[in-house]
Amino acid sequence: MAEENFAYSWENPEYRKTYWHTCSHVLAQAVKRLYPEVKLAIGPSIDTGFYYDMDSPFAFTPEIMDKIEEEMRKICKEKLPLERFELPRAEAIRFMEEKEEPYKVELINDLPADAVISFYRQGEFTDLCAGPHIDSTGRIKGNAVKLTACNAAYWRGDAKRGSLQRIYGVAFPKKEQLDEYLQKLEEAKARDHRKLGRELGLFMTDELVGRGMPMFLPKGYTVWRILENYIRDKELKLGYEHVLTPCVGTVDLYKTSGHWDHYKQNMFPAMEVEDEMYVLRPMNCPHHMRIYANRPHSYRDLPIRIGEIAHDFRYEASGTLKGIERGRHFCQNDAHLFVTPEQIKDEVSKVCDLIFDTYKDFGITDYRCVLSLRDPADKEKYHQDDEMWNTAEAALREVLVELGIDFTEEIGEAAFYGPKLDVNVVPAVGAEYTLSTCQLDFCLPMKFDLKYIDKDGAERTPVVLHRAILGSLDRFMAYLIEETMGAFPAWLAPVQAKFLPVTDRANEYCEKLAAQLDEQGFRVEVDERNEKIGKKIREAQLEKVPYMLVVGDRDIENSTVSPRHRADGDLGAMSIEEFTALLGKEVKDKVRK
Repeated sequence: MAEENFAYSWENPEYRKTYWHTCSHVLAQAVKRLYPEVKLAIGPSIDTGFYYDMDSPFAFTPEIMDKIEEEMRKICKEKLPLERFELPRAEAIRFMEEKEEPYKVELINDLPADAVISFYRQGEFTDLCAGPHIDSTGRIKGNAVKLTACNAAYWRGDAKRGSLQRIYGVAFPKKEQLDEYLQKLEEAKARDHRKLGRELGLFMTDELVGRGMPMFLPKGYTVWRILENYIRDKELKLGYEHVLTPCVGTVDLYKTSGHWDHYKQNMFPAMEVEDEMYVLRPMNCPHHMRIYANRPHSYRDLPIRIGEIAHDFRYEASGTLKGIERGRHFCQNDAHLFVTPEQIKDEVSKVCDLIFDTYKDFGITDYRCVLSLRDPADKEKYHQDDEMWNTAEAALREVLVELGIDFTEEIGEAAFYGPKLDVNVVPAVGAEYTLSTCQLDFCLPMKFDLKYIDKDGAERTPVVLHRAILGSLDRFMAYLIEETMGAFPAWLAPVQAKFLPVTDRANEYCEKLAAQLDEQGFRVEVDERNEKIGKKIREAQLEKVPYMLVVGDRDIENSTVSPRHRADGDLGAMSIEEFTALLGKEVKDKVRK
């Protein structure tokens, strides 16, 4: 009985999926009632609700979305039973042609010859669908249904096909659950790094420059540069050697690596230069493989750790672009470690130590480790070599177990050339995603014919660890913006302290003190505008400046400043030396307030 109750429980992900799938049919029915000219494409459930792709001669404006939502509530109240039936291929095609649904006809034509072609009917509405569904629209709580967004989407994910409109929605069995979800959405909007990035002057996008090509403004690039210096300095202390390689490579380079076969759809189109084909690089490993091959190596040279803050380009679908979290240009904190088989455990251990030490500095505590494995049934995505995969997966699993790292295993998430450890963070809002990764690769060293001379004088092929600690600096910065809501800790803040003269008489004094702080490496500004001090304080708070240094006549007389912390408030008058010591310790200790 308990198992039966769970089967129909909201805690059961399969039931949620079925519930949301039925909601997508209710959405489609509501649209067809109101706007019969709209053509239907597909409408699945997803991890956060459901959507339906539609071909409409008009845009689904917020006003139209409200009408559709209201019609969905009516359909729920009608308690329409969902009835499944099957048709032979010819009848199914004719049925959809009569309804003037060309996308459904295409789907039927593409089904295998022996496929069962099923439909679901609810009232006057029928849709091509494999199911499953709940038994009645009456089981859907109408006042707990919400259409959340409408975006462009390519038909079947193909940019060369027509563009459709994708309506997203979510639904819950209780209105209180919807209200809670919508509250989280509002929090997500407040934390959205795109909104905060614009308000705080961190980065911008421009249609003329191109979609997915964000540009960092002075304050944003200051934060970016701090992150770059931070991770590079840590790597240098650990024996990494940094390089600089081109943002392009020949198509032959990527054919050798295998990326051309496995990753071509995510690359920008190739360009011809003097009868040679080049492509913007989507990753850096082929370049680093060639650097290793530039000279002979002995086992005594290994491990060799090649690092780079590298500019990469990927042709992401426009619908997936999201500020600096996911763009078509980004900078990876990338490195490739060339090791002997005996060094794998020690080097993976050092990479994990670097990841977790970095997370400690940034206060990242909510994360989980995943051993990402290949799907043996997927013959397209992965390099085909069962022995190599079995060896690599067993080796990485063994290392993680010996290191005492808690991890789960996920099939089908490996890189095409090898398994990997992914460290997935759980952000303040939204779904988890991968920040750091360490990948074990027996494949590319063989493809590039890499060698080292072992102790016995024999030539052997090194193993490569692909690793990224901050992932891409862009995504890591987006994560920090959303976690802090733009209130960076003092060591990361683009402006650490802002002098706020109460009167013009204090301007010269503030400039003098600001120059002293600047000489010591602190990032400061002086607000000399002829505005009331209250307005200056409010605007500095909106800019999320950690420290506001209010300076009036008494401060000038006593050679003091009056710091005001954005969270702690007034700290009282103190000498500039006392403030410098306070700020310096906060920066050195990477205090996170």
